Amino acid sequence: MYSLEFKFDVVVVGAGHAGVEAAMAAARMGASTCLLTMNADTVGQMSCNPAIGGVAKGQIVREIDALGGIMGRVIDATGIQFRMLNRSKGPAMHSPRAQADKKAYQALVKWTVENQENLTLRQELVEGLLFKDLVDEGRAGAKRRILGVICRGNTLYRAGSVVLTTGTFLQAIMHTGEAKTSGGRAGETSAEHLSQALVNSGLEVARFKTGTPCRLNGRTLDFGKLEEQPGDADPVPFSFGNDRITQMQVSCHLAHTNQSVHDLIRANLHRSPMYSGAIQSRGPRYCPSIEDKVVRFAEKNNHQIFLEPEGRNTLEYYCNGISTSLPKDVQAGILKLIPGLEKAEVMRWGYAVEYDFVPPDQLLGSLETKKVEGLFLAGQINGTTGYEEAAGQGLLAGANAWLSVVGKPPLILDRSKAYLGVMLDDLTTKGVDEPYRMFTSRAEYRLLLRHDNADLRLTPLAWQLGLVSSKAYQSQLQKSKAVDELRQLLKTQKVEGVTWFEALRRQDVEWDAIHLDLKKRGISATYSDSVIDQVVLEGRYAGYVERQQKEVTRFNQLETTLIPTDFDFLKIAQLRAEAKEKFSKQRPTSLGQASRIPGINPADLAILIFHLNN
Repeated sequence: MYSLEFKFDVVVVGAGHAGVEAAMAAARMGASTCLLTMNADTVGQMSCNPAIGGVAKGQIVREIDALGGIMGRVIDATGIQFRMLNRSKGPAMHSPRAQADKKAYQALVKWTVENQENLTLRQELVEGLLFKDLVDEGRAGAKRRILGVICRGNTLYRAGSVVLTTGTFLQAIMHTGEAKTSGGRAGETSAEHLSQALVNSGLEVARFKTGTPCRLNGRTLDFGKLEEQPGDADPVPFSFGNDRITQMQVSCHLAHTNQSVHDLIRANLHRSPMYSGAIQSRGPRYCPSIEDKVVRFAEKNNHQIFLEPEGRNTLEYYCNGISTSLPKDVQAGILKLIPGLEKAEVMRWGYAVEYDFVPPDQLLGSLETKKVEGLFLAGQINGTTGYEEAAGQGLLAGANAWLSVVGKPPLILDRSKAYLGVMLDDLTTKGVDEPYRMFTSRAEYRLLLRHDNADLRLTPLAWQLGLVSSKAYQSQLQKSKAVDELRQLLKTQKVEGVTWFEALRRQDVEWDAIHLDLKKRGISATYSDSVIDQVVLEGRYAGYVERQQKEVTRFNQLETTLIPTDFDFLKIAQLRAEAKEKFSKQRPTSLGQASRIPGINPADLAILIFHLNN
């Protein structure tokens, strides 16, 4: 029937940030894994902003690293500028960010994939999915079981589990003004048949849009009119396996739009596909196009433009802040009106992309689809935006794809354990009405989920599952032991009637003073910066941490009250019709998840608890 067949434990479709982490995770755990991509030259490519991390996103990258993922290690090796955002705020808000050498980053990702045992990288265009119908067998609610994927040329890849990480390529259309082109990224084609295969499997498909700005030749920028943005003097690595960043850093620069730019944009809104009606789908509210900014924030006289170099060996600059789908002549006109960019030469024009995605409330917390056993989705196909969100989903989907094959419980991180847990719970419980982006404000327990303690929170679990190396686990154990030792030391040494640990609650108490006092007492306290920072933060915010830990205890009481997978919500006569419908569609696995479904009120939850107890 098929011209060629292959068999793997796990097949991953798409080799962007989600697909790479999914394939690497499954392979590290021992699964025979195949990573399929339309173009083997674009593995791990940065389609948009050449940067990793940022507010909340940096925390995700640290969690990915703690779980054995590669994103943190790759950006540490190929970053050209590192900054810790929100240093003036509390530790829960501190977020690492780095500019990447775009080509070096992509090349190192590809090299890492090629060198991973149990992993095969192959260039194929996936056009269909192979299923079998389930009859009173398999998981409750599932109607089909995935058997593999079908590629152009009638080639079948059989698999125990399949992970789809198709990004913005499903029936994708690129817009620049009135011009429309099929494709999910400039110079690349669109996946035209996979959306229909998903619909045929019983899944609902919807549309979102995203956009990207123009890129400029740095030789033509007037840096004398721009504000320099240097990196940190003491850059913090993303990977817990690295002690320091040693490479030279490159500056970014800042420009601003003005009223003349805004007037030009307003005069041409009718030529923007977003306002002409050519684009009907929603884009990311927190990363709007320049057209959107001018309309939504009409009172603002200017908007920032971050000019970010795309690498050490190119003069190409990314114009962060003026994402647009306006026609080329309008884009050129905008640049001429911005101080410092008057003579800028465009190397690539900005454009918008419309693409299909699968509303994520159709997924379990493991990222497996509710209707198709063995089919997992990760990244922008789930309605998210951002490399970091995609990579985090990919890692968890890849791990769960293999755990599904071997019949083990899935890896599900709850909201109190990780930003990744917050994201997956938001996606699968609440769904999305716009492209999802992570923020610190989404995490109720963000003081416990700091970027600096991700390894202490997650690496032991990752070790149990085979996601991290013995070296990484031993390093985490040593750090954990050192943190315990220093914490206990500070709790036993007193000054002015209180322990040094208690004294840390005063903002004027610094580690240098503590270290000097301990030295005078003949006590050696030689610890790494990461250990010292960990204990100082614990002491400084001990009261807040204790309060959040009590909240987590209450949270866990709901999370550990499980709902049977075959529970029939429709038989609860006292429930409102809306609550019955939402519970039956969402199929929450715990009281905690049930409580977070939009539209569910305390009375609905009380009725559900009563019937579960009976």
